[in-house]
Amino acid sequence: MIVKQIKSEGIAHHSYFIGASGRAVVVDPRRDVDVYLRLAESSGLNITYIFETHRNEDYVIGSLELADATGAGIFHGKNLDFSYGTPVSEGDKFQWENVELEVLETPGHTPESISLVLRDLSVSKDAQMVFTGDVLFAGETGRIDLYGTDKQREMGGLLHDSIFNKILPLGDQTVLCPAHGAGSVCGADIREQDYTTIGYEKKTNPQLQCTIKEEFIGMKVDEKLYTPPYFKKMEFYNQNGAPVLGRLPYLEPIPPKILKKMKNNGACILDVRKPTSFAGGHVPGSLNIWREGVPAFAGWFLNYEDPIIVVDDHDYGLEEIRQTLIRLGFDNIHGYLAGGFPSWYLHAEEIDTINLWSVHQLKEKLNGDFFLMDVRKIDDRREGYIEGSHHIYVGEVPGMIGEIPRNLPVVVYCDSGYKSTTACSYLQKNGYTNLTSILGSMTAWKKAGYPVVND
Repeated sequence: MIVKQIKSEGIAHHSYFIGASGRAVVVDPRRDVDVYLRLAESSGLNITYIFETHRNEDYVIGSLELADATGAGIFHGKNLDFSYGTPVSEGDKFQWENVELEVLETPGHTPESISLVLRDLSVSKDAQMVFTGDVLFAGETGRIDLYGTDKQREMGGLLHDSIFNKILPLGDQTVLCPAHGAGSVCGADIREQDYTTIGYEKKTNPQLQCTIKEEFIGMKVDEKLYTPPYFKKMEFYNQNGAPVLGRLPYLEPIPPKILKKMKNNGACILDVRKPTSFAGGHVPGSLNIWREGVPAFAGWFLNYEDPIIVVDDHDYGLEEIRQTLIRLGFDNIHGYLAGGFPSWYLHAEEIDTINLWSVHQLKEKLNGDFFLMDVRKIDDRREGYIEGSHHIYVGEVPGMIGEIPRNLPVVVYCDSGYKSTTACSYLQKNGYTNLTSILGSMTAWKKAGYPVVND
């Protein structure tokens, strides 16, 4: 038997490929499914089953795409009305040769969440692995806020029962295979660890120390997590079925003059260069999300209607950006600026810039007449912030733009200067003219020994 974890960087998504005796199973596949097809072909296996542990919120599930390529059956929890696939219930078993997958209904993160227990019956009837979806992670448990504040206590109670009454009793030896790793928005503080075990989590996971149900519920209710607006699109796609692509879309190379026309007609220009490059010069009206930040922040700022055109310096790594956007459902990715940003200024097109300050410049001007904005997560701000700053998380800037004054210069800091430049680019795109991003931001501020405020 083989079990392989397939990691989707950026969104920190984990899917799993299980193969034995000529058959293969895929758990929570991503939308670009070639990786599973290559694994099956190289291993001499037929993909026959596809399992979804729940209706995912943070990426487009690839089940229909994979089923279209293989003819495999799709299975998911019965407590949600999916438009495709087959519902399964507690105790359902799927067996081929000595390999067995048993379904556990484990609601809490969502009502229809299931976990899959893997056994090798030629060795033991004990659980060998359990695929927990978003119910239990390394060092963390699943979020319970997706159905609204009025449902949180109910979902927290369900999550407690699923973990303590169904998953933990499988035994300390059981390898835990969650659907996400560190950096995912599906948990508050997931540990950077691909695999773990039930025994290890019982000893090290702080949330599993809350064995009393009411204490556990209270802890989960008190969590502060962000919900990107694109979650709604993912939920719709993953319940009703996303369009089957067949292949990743072709990206058209777009000359500067055509890009200018498309921009004037509403196209979104996504500049994936680093903050210093973007601040030094960029296509007017561009949105800057550095390359590695696209998976985490595209869903806060992009829409699903306007054509998306990518700008980089040398058309580098477009495949990576394309994969990321397709995983998030942005099928409207259209093309890229041919020749990269140099082709723009070599054609004598207008450019915009954004001011950059060092932390030393910020310290010197701290009592000046400007609006200082902290765009870090609230948990990071609670660990210390610059006196006089106003907090708006970077992803919430579009929805809270009315709270940012237009009659004052706006100075933005974050952890290191990346998210602050993203915020500045969005504000500039929406008519703000006096913007400054802080290089190094809070990391450099603390390194310089400058004071922070702790509430």
